[in-house]
Amino acid sequence: MAADQRPKADTLARRQRLISSSCRLFFPEDPVKIVRAQGQYMYDEQGAEYIDCINNVAHVGHCHPLVVQAAHEQNQVLNTNSRYLHDTIVDYAQRLSETLPEQLCVFYFLNSGSEANDLALRLARHYTGHQDVVVLDHAYHGHLSSLIDISPYKFRNLDGQKEWVHVAPLPDTYRGPYREDHLNPAMAYANEVKRLVSSAQEKGRKIAAFFAESLPSVGGQIIPPAGYFSQVAEHIRKAGGVFVADEIQVGFGRVGKHFWAFQLQGKDFVPDIVTMGKSIGNGHPVACVATTQPVARAFEATGVEYFNTFGGSPVSCAVGLAVLNVLEKEQLQAHATSVGSFLMELLGQQKIKHPIVGDVRGVGLFIGVDLIKDEATRTPATEEAAYLVSRSLRDSEWSGGMEGNRSQVQPALSSHDTLGVLFQFSEEMDMEEKVRSCETLRLQP
Repeated sequence: MAADQRPKADTLARRQRLISSSCRLFFPEDPVKIVRAQGQYMYDEQGAEYIDCINNVAHVGHCHPLVVQAAHEQNQVLNTNSRYLHDTIVDYAQRLSETLPEQLCVFYFLNSGSEANDLALRLARHYTGHQDVVVLDHAYHGHLSSLIDISPYKFRNLDGQKEWVHVAPLPDTYRGPYREDHLNPAMAYANEVKRLVSSAQEKGRKIAAFFAESLPSVGGQIIPPAGYFSQVAEHIRKAGGVFVADEIQVGFGRVGKHFWAFQLQGKDFVPDIVTMGKSIGNGHPVACVATTQPVARAFEATGVEYFNTFGGSPVSCAVGLAVLNVLEKEQLQAHATSVGSFLMELLGQQKIKHPIVGDVRGVGLFIGVDLIKDEATRTPATEEAAYLVSRSLRDSEWSGGMEGNRSQVQPALSSHDTLGVLFQFSEEMDMEEKVRSCETLRLQP
């Protein structure tokens, strides 16, 4: 706690000296120094309170007492690796299996979403005997080298696209080639994947997997049209590949209607592999891969052991169980539905009031607001969006996120202060005329 008393300028200077500049801060022009958090709120060194609207790791709220207690109590008894037989890991796997389709019944525990997606890639390749991967444009699946290769969001700024990676259009019905007025956008976007697969096969390539976030987050808080995943899965499986649903940012009840975001695509759609991370441990480093018996057996047939030193430790599994208990006890999935619906309704009113708001989309507490310069062209209002975030942060109202021109709202499922979020958003929108002039952007400190 002593470090929390250090002046902000001193902390920043030490970070700049000791930590690589590649490890970026939120709001780098004037970073926020957070010293504590509770529930949906975060506090800086001056005691200013922020509504945390983007930290989707603290899924059931910052420092939830039951999660903290579970970690503390298990730490006092046993914390070792998963090569020793203990109850916690099997109890946790059983609880997770009860939330998933019965086909997804084999579990691997890890420490991060990147580890989970890397293992999913290995599983897919061992099961299919193929190499190539189809991904969505703008996708991000993790920071390991294997995942940078399948993340257009990253590889386009690095070594470029590998020959074994095939990029399909993002199923975006607001900005993509098939929009809200298309008769069947799900089929149209799925047919793009079909054409991509056929083109790859003509070149002698073989598809191992299709990777997709169940709701693309970095790509812009996208809600794929219903039926898209089922049709894509049909094309991918026909080519001998498997479907990997990345639930790292959107699982565990965030979408409200369902526990898993892929379930929004219909009860008949079941991925071959599901990856989990971030919210799974409410801040504790936990991750998981769930898959089918055939996929797991093919991996086991290699004879190579999969061992992860800290994955599935008693403490990690105790934390995971505690998160599931809180979700159930506090009915947070239903809460995400009600609060999210209320927030979507209020943000929809802002769309009517303010032309700069081009689109409001989301489900549960996964919401995106798309800011535009012009309704006809839907030109992204990137500079205006940056101004809005900096102003709201300066006023110590909320800690939200912008990816280009899109505002991301992914708070803890326990969040209830939607009126606070909306009030600040509305207040900033009322500055629209000043924002649009762009003179304001240059003159504001």
